[in-house]
Amino acid sequence: MSSATPLPQGAGYGVVVGIGFFFAFVMMGISYLQNRYTTFSTKQSEEFNTASRSVKPGLIASGIVSAWTWAATLLQSSTVAYQYGVAGPFWYAAGATVQILMFSILACKVKQNAPRVHTFLEIIYFRYGMLAHLVFVFFALVTNILVGSQLLLGGSAVVTSLTGMNVYAAVFLIPTGVCLYVTLGGLRATFLCDYSHTLILMIIILYFMFNAYATSDLIGSPKAMYELLKQAAVQRPVDGNQDGSYLTLKSNFALVFGVIQLCSGSGTVFLDQAYWQRAIASRPTTAVRAYIMGGLAWFAIPFGFATTLGLAAVALTDNPAFPTYPNVPTTSDISAGLASAYAATALLGTGGSVALLIVLFMAVTSCASAELIAVSSILTFDVYKAYIKPTANPKQLIFISHVMIWVFGLTMAVFACIWNAIGIDLGWLFLVMGLLIGGAVFPCAFAITWRGQSRIGAISGAIGGLCAGIIAWLSTAYVYYDEITVATTGLSYPTLAGNLAAIMTGLILTLSISLVKPQNFDWEITRAINALPSVGDEPTSPINEESSGSEKEKEKDTTPTPMPTVRAGEEDLRVIDEVAEEPAALASAFKLACIASFVLTFIMDFLIPMPMFFTHYVFSQGFFTGWVVISFIWVFCSAGISTILPLVETWGFFRTLVGEIGRDIGWGRKRREVLDLCLMLVLVPLRSGPG
Repeated sequence: MSSATPLPQGAGYGVVVGIGFFFAFVMMGISYLQNRYTTFSTKQSEEFNTASRSVKPGLIASGIVSAWTWAATLLQSSTVAYQYGVAGPFWYAAGATVQILMFSILACKVKQNAPRVHTFLEIIYFRYGMLAHLVFVFFALVTNILVGSQLLLGGSAVVTSLTGMNVYAAVFLIPTGVCLYVTLGGLRATFLCDYSHTLILMIIILYFMFNAYATSDLIGSPKAMYELLKQAAVQRPVDGNQDGSYLTLKSNFALVFGVIQLCSGSGTVFLDQAYWQRAIASRPTTAVRAYIMGGLAWFAIPFGFATTLGLAAVALTDNPAFPTYPNVPTTSDISAGLASAYAATALLGTGGSVALLIVLFMAVTSCASAELIAVSSILTFDVYKAYIKPTANPKQLIFISHVMIWVFGLTMAVFACIWNAIGIDLGWLFLVMGLLIGGAVFPCAFAITWRGQSRIGAISGAIGGLCAGIIAWLSTAYVYYDEITVATTGLSYPTLAGNLAAIMTGLILTLSISLVKPQNFDWEITRAINALPSVGDEPTSPINEESSGSEKEKEKDTTPTPMPTVRAGEEDLRVIDEVAEEPAALASAFKLACIASFVLTFIMDFLIPMPMFFTHYVFSQGFFTGWVVISFIWVFCSAGISTILPLVETWGFFRTLVGEIGRDIGWGRKRREVLDLCLMLVLVPLRSGPG
């Protein structure tokens, strides 16, 4: 960005501080109304950490859209659009939607095999014991730290580029308001704020799309965009694309990015407590529908946003309105995620900068709220409750949850500052993240889906995948580029090698070791987690040994372990005991999850892109226009799922709530008084008239 930023510093501080604290005050009011007029109290640990497992699918879908819309979703998708053309947004969306769809299977299995857990790590402990539990706590916290610091790293970079605000001030101020409103309202607060953030996000994305493709003097139509992209390919052809074109899915490096996205996204969904928490918070038979709808709705955000601003940055680079004109943006600027900022400023000037600043802040804070409550749950139940004070009561758990929200807010800000200080940008961190956590993906998924996975198999897969990923990453960087630096380790081939090595080594190790010596686990153990204790139950120790098939070992495998079980107050016990579901309904939901996730994955990642890749097809003007029209339709459908459906589902609840509030403040009596006054005003003139 040029030295003169499009917005003053005051705008940056106003958005970062003002909007954050505005939502904190809104949440204060919502929490008061919730505690006074509903049966869900934020003073109960079950409500604070799991929203009493009562959230409907529309709001869950909206929360998924919000939680998966990072700063990187908007910034990195525009980066790959600038680098690879139309293939970039498609592969960003397709590569990261798969994980949400596949997670619908895990969401169903959680309801079947562990319906009362608070975190997925409780399942690990009850099934494999303390050592495996600590290993997966490590991977879960690494995932959350990487995701949280990415949010702040990308968000602060754009805030600074648009307003000149000090980058370190932005890093620490952005999460402050979020910590405040999450502390006030818990998980349900994050859902409600997620909804409002997603609503604003959809409005602004459509604002950018209609401007770029309908009203802008600089572009104004798909035809004009098509012609500008053709001209850009002549002046700056894309390496690895068919004919150097920005208008083709035959893009070698976009395909590489898509594979990295598949690996990295698997880790950041399957190992992120935020997604497990949404599955836990949902109603049993609606969890699958929520994740399928959420995945399809989320696809539209990077696809629509980057097909607009990412391509607009390419099309307008040689236009005098472009912020870096007459120079082309530097590689470091693009890697930092500034392509969308340049395009928004070129298209709409100050208005575009303000809109992008708001939408980015919404994306950062909504995802940050999910990360804060997720890590708070892990630190509360899997660290404090498990190892520090097993006898903690609900009041103590709520206090620790509040403290841990602020602890993690500070932690992710510190890490974002470290990345910024040593020269690590958003693009580097995004590509490298998967190789650090990918080894634990399949062991984590198998923990709730496959009774045969053994403790040694799970631990070996996670740790072995981490080691293999780091070795493949660094050795590929050295072999290809003769040096190991920040620049070389952030390139496509080293990160591809590291991501594939991590996730595939984790899969191979856990499969091979578990098949040699399977566990034959009894799911009744995890189904008993947090269940109401029966008279005569005897406390037992965690499972620390493998089952080899003998009667003694089978007996060990079927012995429940009470370590993380929360023996809270009567309200908490009542809530967590009301989550049983008919097995037939859950079996049907599981079948739907498997069919929908695999079919949609095949369509998105193979049926649509691969024929165009292998035939080296370059878009015609008509095909590109249809591509843009589809992006508009998809964004509108996404808006319907994530903003309209939750209102439809909760309309009855809000009507009842308004009625309760009305009765509390005497609206009924006041309505009668107003009616009497109106009758008097009508009848008095009639009585005093002629005759």
